[in-house]
Amino acid sequence: MKFTGVKGKSNPKVIPGFGLTLGVTLTFLSVLILIPLASVLVYSLSLSPAEFWDILLSENVVWSFVTSIGCALLAALINVVFGTILAWTLVRYKFAFKRLLDGLIELPFALPTAVAGITLSKLFADTGFFGKPLASLGLKVSYTHLGIIVAMVFIGIPFVVRTVQPVLAKLDPQFEEAAYTLGASPARTFFKVVLPELRPALLTGFGLALARGIGEYGSVIYIAGNSAKEHTQVVSYIIMQKLNYLDYAGATAVALVMLIISFALLLVINVIQIRQARRTGLR
Repeated sequence: MKFTGVKGKSNPKVIPGFGLTLGVTLTFLSVLILIPLASVLVYSLSLSPAEFWDILLSENVVWSFVTSIGCALLAALINVVFGTILAWTLVRYKFAFKRLLDGLIELPFALPTAVAGITLSKLFADTGFFGKPLASLGLKVSYTHLGIIVAMVFIGIPFVVRTVQPVLAKLDPQFEEAAYTLGASPARTFFKVVLPELRPALLTGFGLALARGIGEYGSVIYIAGNSAKEHTQVVSYIIMQKLNYLDYAGATAVALVMLIISFALLLVINVIQIRQARRTGLR
């Protein structure tokens, strides 16, 4: 049976009962998302403004934000470049074990972050497979800011690849061929024809990778070193450290700032996606 739309009315859906499904949706979101987030706000409001700013402006907290945001920003930029190359290779070329490589892209999603952190810290340690030759060149990775960036690149690369891939798949190669026939070089064709189409997807992937990197804990904690002296403590470690010392108010104060940053990034990402949808006629 085929349903036909009626002007001014929504089409019948597969799952009946708008009221019931909306109620289940709101209950699910409230229990798992809204109520826990509200508790963070409530705990933070128990602090006076002076106490709140004393916690946020303490040296280790300030440096943890600088480390987390700075390393996440650099990792997201790296992911934009190499994620685009990976997506281009997977979409535009045919080669052996392509499906295997395509599946491995999502390994950071499936792999427990603690396992990833332990593996990366061992591989890039001074005696590790990658770390030993790098150490001989005077480049130390594990327990440094560079190690944090490596971990954030690992967990962020799938976001860029998976946002760019479908856009590349739908991009008509005839536009590139037309540019070539008009005398454009491959580089000029990429920057003038391909890149403008990829820009919204790249910004979305960049934002998602940045947000994941700022809040990452498991894969970063083992390779970071967590040294206050070397400023390798990330924000998630500071929150966990405060919870271990039963400083719930301090932990929620830092978590509130993280929450605000996450919401800001989410807002920017959604604005980009809405504009892209309008641009392509999907909304």
